[in-house]
Amino acid sequence: MQSQPIDFHPPAEEAAAFLLPVTASLFADRADRFDALAVGHSLGDWLVFLGQLSRAQQSALNALPELPLPDVASLEQARVHGMPPLNVANCPAAWRDALRRIAGELAAQAPDTAASVLATLAAADDARLDQLADALLSGEPAAGDVAELPFVAAALQVVFTRLASQFDASQLQPLDAHGVCPCCGSPAVASVVRLGAAINNLRYLHCSLCNSEWNVARATCTTCDTDQQVALQELEGSKGAVRAETCDACKSYLKIVYQDKDPNVDPVADDLATLALDMLVNEAGYERSGPNLLLIGAYSG
Repeated sequence: MQSQPIDFHPPAEEAAAFLLPVTASLFADRADRFDALAVGHSLGDWLVFLGQLSRAQQSALNALPELPLPDVASLEQARVHGMPPLNVANCPAAWRDALRRIAGELAAQAPDTAASVLATLAAADDARLDQLADALLSGEPAAGDVAELPFVAAALQVVFTRLASQFDASQLQPLDAHGVCPCCGSPAVASVVRLGAAINNLRYLHCSLCNSEWNVARATCTTCDTDQQVALQELEGSKGAVRAETCDACKSYLKIVYQDKDPNVDPVADDLATLALDMLVNEAGYERSGPNLLLIGAYSG
């Protein structure tokens, strides 16, 4: 594992503070990235399956109608109290339709173990599904449910991505906790250093749930806000498209992906394709600050 200082050049123009998800192709693009990463990878079969899951997510997203956003009073209350406008405790019932659609589309192509779990989810009643969703969103899942949770998470990502896409960026505000999504309050899965005229070289944290992004200064720990003990770690021989940003002050880390190294990087897919980097920084004593919701109970084939 290599460690190096952080150096960057900020953009000349004022950049957007928030980037809302583009629903037309978000999950389809992620599926293509999974497919590309799977080639020659030791976890290739699993990554291919995650690509299939991402395509099923895109299909479920395309089938969703516009969902009701919080009313004006709720939005104002969130603004006054510095809270995100979406409350994950108020999950639209449409998430269950998304899950059943995903399960139906994946059933024929899933590995045997995953196919059995998908069949169980497809047959489950609403109460059971809501129990799983509540446990996942509260961060308190039961050990016996871990095999079902990646699919529950995939469906929840679909509905919260739809909701986030319906906001105007002007309705969002930065939160005191930089590592928390200003749209839904979920932790970041990773960050992206983006290309683009007004956002070139800027780091955006990427929400693990609703796929919104928000700008946070580079060379700053997104957990404890220090800029004094932050470094970048990467695998020996890597091309630097995925690194781990570690903090010696709080001993946390989160991955960061670079579009200038590879314009096709995806914070979710590239995170899962670089589990060896997680192992190295974990062994060095750092703890990850945000989850990848598709990893829980992951299938290898």
